[in-house]
Amino acid sequence: GGAGGGAAAGQGPAPAPAPAPAPAPAEEGAELAAVVGATVPTGFELTAAEEVQEKLGSASRISRDRGKIYFEVPARGLPQVHRLRSVDNLFVVVQEFKDYQFKENKEDALKDLEDLVKKLPWTDPLKVWELNNSLKKKKTKRKKHNLQSTASREKLNDDGEEEGGDQKDASKQEDCAQNTAGVEPVSSQDTEKTQGVASRNGGEEEEEDNEQSDAKDELQAGSGSETKAGDGKTSEGEAKVLKFRVTCNRAGDKHSFTSNEAARDFGGAVQEHFQWKADMTNFDVEVLLNIHNNEVVVGIALTEESLHRRNITHFGPTTLRSTLAYGMLRLCDPQPTDIIVDPMCGTGAIPIEGATEWPSCYHIAGDNNPQAVKRAANNICSLLKKNENKESSTSLGIPLDIVQWDICNLPLRTGSVDIIVSDMPFGKRIGSKKKNWDLYPACLMEMGRICTPGTGRAVLLTQDKKCFAKALSRMGHIWRKGQTVWVNVGGLHAAVYLLKRTWERAEEKRSFW
Repeated sequence: GGAGGGAAAGQGPAPAPAPAPAPAPAEEGAELAAVVGATVPTGFELTAAEEVQEKLGSASRISRDRGKIYFEVPARGLPQVHRLRSVDNLFVVVQEFKDYQFKENKEDALKDLEDLVKKLPWTDPLKVWELNNSLKKKKTKRKKHNLQSTASREKLNDDGEEEGGDQKDASKQEDCAQNTAGVEPVSSQDTEKTQGVASRNGGEEEEEDNEQSDAKDELQAGSGSETKAGDGKTSEGEAKVLKFRVTCNRAGDKHSFTSNEAARDFGGAVQEHFQWKADMTNFDVEVLLNIHNNEVVVGIALTEESLHRRNITHFGPTTLRSTLAYGMLRLCDPQPTDIIVDPMCGTGAIPIEGATEWPSCYHIAGDNNPQAVKRAANNICSLLKKNENKESSTSLGIPLDIVQWDICNLPLRTGSVDIIVSDMPFGKRIGSKKKNWDLYPACLMEMGRICTPGTGRAVLLTQDKKCFAKALSRMGHIWRKGQTVWVNVGGLHAAVYLLKRTWERAEEKRSFW
């Protein structure tokens, strides 16, 4: 029973590349191409596509499965792909089925997935994976000694310490488990590995995609391998068995199987096909099986740890993903010499991303919490050190300052700021909703005062949408609402608002004496 049809991947409607002909001698690496899939913060797919076009010159297709884009690059362009600021995770597409027909019966549907493994064009994607690995090895060698010292100084709290990180949205049923191919499930404490389905797939405003999110689950089934993909041989010719695992993300209510079962059976077939060894934790290859209604994408992961952790070493309770920070900044379209302020900067994710990507603007970060200011300062120091290691010992410096201040009385001149980008207190992890009712109007008022009339703009992220809308309606003379982007931050539905400053003059601050 073959796999149901469906156009295969490629750019747009083009058919997938057929399995590559026998590899040409040595030279072939030059023109190996890859269809790369990238997961991005939901709502910022277009932003990411613009960045890909601008930096790689490739057009992207935006998936119907929110939070993913696909683009084609020559394999030699991989280093630039890893430098993209708007993508969380990367994978190389083995094949994509636009309209995969799942059999009604569970056994038949799973059997089809198993049979698919032998038919997929694995050759080129595995070469891309190998090339990607060799790039990563070079990088880790450089990074290792820098990291050890930082890590020992400050132990990072990884769980739930970062906003929009991988936290599960409990309000939706999402089952998620792990299985090693063909073996019974591991002990129960290992089974609940919540890998943030919510932050990856969520983000619909309230619940319009309800039926699909209710039936969404994710899982990994291991089946393993080590360092080199070509039928388990290393270049020296002695066999080295690769360890692997399969991670399945499934969304949609029409499937007769769970992601757990799909990953287990698909993983079993991968194991048989490549003679790799299943290993859930210490794997070389992570095979991805993404099933979204009738779209099926098989891929191989190119990032182990989400790229959004790249800037921040000192995490606070609500550190924003740098990819989301990048998306928010991009909405403001910063121009050289713009003054960009984050009046509630927390650990500094937004200004740090801003200064890194827009070094010709001046970035000012502030917070009323001394602890946050300290963390932000530490993150800036780490960034300076990182820049230092690259060239000689002379650091480049970063156009970024951090201040402790009162958000409602900023020490900035009226009309002196071009752009405000901030993650407003949510009232969930920090502050309280009651406080927001007073805080939001006062903030919007003070932001309006410092922002340049007519050209100034603000991009604000908030979870307390009611409260924000109310405050905004009272500030209509100062702020006009542009677009709204719905995002998902750590399982909470949030909104990013783009506001334009009207020409209305703001009240000057009265002098204190």
